[in-house]
Amino acid sequence: MEILIALLIMLVMILLGVPICFSLGLAAVYALFTRDISFQLIPQRMYTSIDQFALLAIPLYIFVGEAMNTGGVTDRLFGFCRKMLGHVRGSLGHVNVMASVIFAGMSGAAVADAAGLGKVELNAMEDAGFDMDFSAAITAASSTIGPIIPPSIPLVLYAVIAEQSVGRLFIGGTVPGLLMAGALCVMVYVISVKRNYPVDPKCSGKEKLVSFFRAFPSLMTPAIILFGIFSGAISPTESAAIAAVWSLFLGFVVHKEMTLKDLYQIAKRTVVASATVLMMISASSIMTWLVISSGAPKQFAAALTAISSNRYVLLLLINILLLIMGCFLDATAIITIMVPMLLPIAEMIGVDLVAFGVIVVLNAMIGLITPPVGMCLSVTADIAGLPMSKVVKPMLVFAIPLVVVLALITIFPQIITFLPDLLMGK
Repeated sequence: MEILIALLIMLVMILLGVPICFSLGLAAVYALFTRDISFQLIPQRMYTSIDQFALLAIPLYIFVGEAMNTGGVTDRLFGFCRKMLGHVRGSLGHVNVMASVIFAGMSGAAVADAAGLGKVELNAMEDAGFDMDFSAAITAASSTIGPIIPPSIPLVLYAVIAEQSVGRLFIGGTVPGLLMAGALCVMVYVISVKRNYPVDPKCSGKEKLVSFFRAFPSLMTPAIILFGIFSGAISPTESAAIAAVWSLFLGFVVHKEMTLKDLYQIAKRTVVASATVLMMISASSIMTWLVISSGAPKQFAAALTAISSNRYVLLLLINILLLIMGCFLDATAIITIMVPMLLPIAEMIGVDLVAFGVIVVLNAMIGLITPPVGMCLSVTADIAGLPMSKVVKPMLVFAIPLVVVLALITIFPQIITFLPDLLMGK
């Protein structure tokens, strides 16, 4: 009973605007006090939860994303994608999606994609005559691809909590991420034909080649990360470190658009963002221990299986629960709070935990574009200079293809697992 009260305290505090890590921590303190458990557990759990090598990848990927947004990479990537796809109906909508796919191979953070590429994309789409609500909606929707295609900060977090291979999770997210991109492009094309959106003149082969060589050093960043992950030559954390060094080389030496002042600001933003994530992990670890030790996951599993024992019905209920939570909570909070509760159910119904991780993260990413909290929705609306209410309707349209992909990978988890099994063995 005290666990339920603690969870209610946490939710109320979050809704009142208290930072999630403090809401988690204070709710855990209440549960410890009522169960008469020593407060010495707090520093022990907080320290051990973040004393893990895999978590080093989180600040490194955040740093890479910040450096790419500052060092002239986003402009070059967008220019390259525009030369490749600008002649297709809906031109810059498709370019928007393609740029997000490439940027996804660098940062692994949806908000970094929305904030960095979003400025370039929205300005270009406005100049080309696209409606701003449409432009903001596709920019936010495409940013959700970032944490699905490797690398991915949320998948690193899930791997640590669920004790799964980061490499398998990264590789498993590749095909679903590409499916998301394809589904969004289909929706862009349908809307563009209906609204008669403009297309760019088709570029010559020479123009495409020049654009490719201009963007080539930037395109090497995802190549470095993905080669390390897919080949198994280095760990995801080590590939993140190499990518961080490469991003500095691009900014200072190749593009020469980064200064020491920029580096200071990049480091500052990286520290703040990393500390936020790690504080949330350490605070949630106390609540996680309390929830597991109370037997709540088993009771929660029993409650769900009392509704139905059918695997697909249970997965449907889990997806609905996560989508509803995504309307109110940040992706990190959803993963840290719900994964310990849901893992026993996933194991009980025989769902591969790598596939389950991608499903959970995709649910959390859809939450980033749904009101009232939706961080990516908020960021893109702010950049576009629109009230969030004006972007909600077109955003719900672009949520449809993402939900379709979610349904596909839930029904056919082999979409996620076949590539890791092929490259890394079962």
